[in-house]
Amino acid sequence: MKKLNQVASLFAVAVLVSSGAFAQTVDNWRGTDGTLVKNGSGDCWRDSSWTPATAAQGCDGAIKPVPKVEPKPAPPAPVVVPPAAPKVVAPPPPPPPAPPAPVSEKVTFAADTFFDFDKSALKADAKAKLDDLVAKTRGLNLEVIIAVGHTDSVGADAYNQKLSVARSEAVKAYLVSKGVEKNRVYTEGKGEKQPVADNKTAEGRAKNRRVEIEVVGTRNR
Repeated sequence: MKKLNQVASLFAVAVLVSSGAFAQTVDNWRGTDGTLVKNGSGDCWRDSSWTPATAAQGCDGAIKPVPKVEPKPAPPAPVVVPPAAPKVVAPPPPPPPAPPAPVSEKVTFAADTFFDFDKSALKADAKAKLDDLVAKTRGLNLEVIIAVGHTDSVGADAYNQKLSVARSEAVKAYLVSKGVEKNRVYTEGKGEKQPVADNKTAEGRAKNRRVEIEVVGTRNR
């Protein structure tokens, strides 16, 4: 009975084909409505020219389009971070050079070269020696000139004190007239208290009538 049904089915298909009920598309059969004709096993009907290349899309072992596989993007190149440059610390600046030590020069002139007895006016020879002294100070960074006046022992102490101050002031006035700054010259009088010779002789008293000058400054070496 089963075989009769299969034969009947084949006969019916043949009749349909011969009557134009199906139209052949490519090498698989389609019905008039465009649907693929399949057998009871679900396979599409093929004609004798069927090949996988002429098969209907998606039917009966036809070659299905291979999905396009996008190439995987290459992994990003690793970011190479250069090592940080070592921090250069500038050495501290060298300490400033120490200022030169003050140079003290003491100059003492004989009293009889500077003053006559009981006088505070400078003599010509005294001015010449002071000119020489001013020339020497030009080689110094002058700080101060100290002029200390003295007298012999003749006369009262108070009088000699004033006379010694007048002699030191006479020296200062001359130095300032030669270009020495006024505030650089310090004067002082010692009277008869610091003799350098015996006041009992005329020669000794002449030596005691003096002005001692001390020059203090720095010399560039």
